[in-house]
Amino acid sequence: MKVGVYYKNSDVRVEERPEPKAGDHDIVVRVMACGLCGSDLLEWYRIKRAPLVLGHEPAGIVVETGKLVTNVKVGDRVFVTHHVPCNSCYHCRTGHETACTTFQTTNNFEPGGFSQFLRVSGKSVETGTFVLPDSMTFEQATFIEPLATAVRALRTVALKPAQSVLVCGSGVAGLLLIKLARAMGAGSIIATDISAYRLEKARQFGATHTITANEDVPAFVRKVNDGRLADVVILCAGALPAAKTALMSAEKGGTILFFAVPKPGETVDVDFNPFWRDDITIKTCYGAAPLDNLQALELIRHGTVTVTDMVTHRFGIDKIGEAFMTGARPDGCMKVVIEPNQ
Repeated sequence: MKVGVYYKNSDVRVEERPEPKAGDHDIVVRVMACGLCGSDLLEWYRIKRAPLVLGHEPAGIVVETGKLVTNVKVGDRVFVTHHVPCNSCYHCRTGHETACTTFQTTNNFEPGGFSQFLRVSGKSVETGTFVLPDSMTFEQATFIEPLATAVRALRTVALKPAQSVLVCGSGVAGLLLIKLARAMGAGSIIATDISAYRLEKARQFGATHTITANEDVPAFVRKVNDGRLADVVILCAGALPAAKTALMSAEKGGTILFFAVPKPGETVDVDFNPFWRDDITIKTCYGAAPLDNLQALELIRHGTVTVTDMVTHRFGIDKIGEAFMTGARPDGCMKVVIEPNQ
């Protein structure tokens, strides 16, 4: 079978590997679509483990099941996730599933979603495999995991109707958060980015106001939000200036969510006195648990959040190098989908 092997962003090669076989507890999926995630393009993060086959947003058809698998069958159309929690440790029991050691240290995909066939193993078969409704396309299904991270994020900040939201960074994650915040009844939704293209998409997808990230964002928020800063600030960009902007943009009693973070080793100097005095909460959010994925599936199924309007490029596996180069561009591209068997 053909796989896309990552060496660096500008060097993703098509190689041949044997098709995987299912063990007793495994399934094999014929991958029909797999989204290219922004994290796949974080070269500083990926290159230290290269070469490797990426792709963690795959959807496809089950072509083989192990003899002990009972929850899916050959022919099922599915979406699968590579990280799943153990559901029994202290962190899982207290609602912090993505802090679970099992979640953070296991990868149940072989080789990865950017391949024609994918073996899914471990708890990813039991709790990380979702049978798709007939009405959902494979392309729509590739958004289940990224939308699930947005679901978890807005649950973390306990977004309430009519609250104002500032999204710092309008990449795919930021745009999904804008769409979901709009669906949940947010009031003003203000988006920032350095790209005019992305800001236009933010307006198209539900932002009420946009501003270039290198301008005076807090002053702009006050101007368009009745003199107040934002009730909820969500950082969706890893750049240090974006983090500093987020920390200056929350209203008294508000919440700042680090959905994205700066690179390891990069730090932000923080004077905590204003946060302490003004009752501002700082939170973090990482990944998505099975419940988040299930909710995201239902949001897509019922059209509460539309996703196909975010796909700008589709590539077969033979063009995966071009797909990565396209996805790395800030302008003219939002979501890239790989179709390994087209």
